[in-house]
Amino acid sequence: MVERENWLCREPRLFHTDISSNIRYGCTLNISQEDVEWAAKQASAHDFILALPNGYRTLVDDELLSGGQKQRIAIARALLRDPDVLILDEATSALDAESEHNIKGVLRAFRRDLKTMRTVIVIAHRLSTIQAADRIVVMDSGSIMEMGNHRELLHSGGLYARLAQRQADAVA
Repeated sequence: MVERENWLCREPRLFHTDISSNIRYGCTLNISQEDVEWAAKQASAHDFILALPNGYRTLVDDELLSGGQKQRIAIARALLRDPDVLILDEATSALDAESEHNIKGVLRAFRRDLKTMRTVIVIAHRLSTIQAADRIVVMDSGSIMEMGNHRELLHSGGLYARLAQRQADAVA
């Protein structure tokens, strides 16, 4: 694909090292602790990290962090890497609604940074995750069924509109 891409999935890989090193992992530049904390704040991870026994120096193990906390650390890592292409494959599925809302705002700003052209590809089943996308591609069984923005797809009355109605009914 491209040299500067980053892929985040539903179950991110964290390493048995401290939180700070996990966020820095894969960065090619000298990254300061201030940079790490900036990325953690952007990913809504800073507060829970500070609440850990040793803060950013806390060693990661599978039992220590929830799925949503792991996802936020992985998102902080991705933001710190500053990729040209960021692919999120159900990468916010374990986040609570408030954290997901905050992350979507950060990703919008990341995508629209005028200094660099960036692409963010979001793969999601939860439509609230993709509503603000410039272009939505609806797939079923590996085939593209429809394309457009949220409003266009709702008005078309196709698969996306039916999915949106089902999700709205499930919440009501």
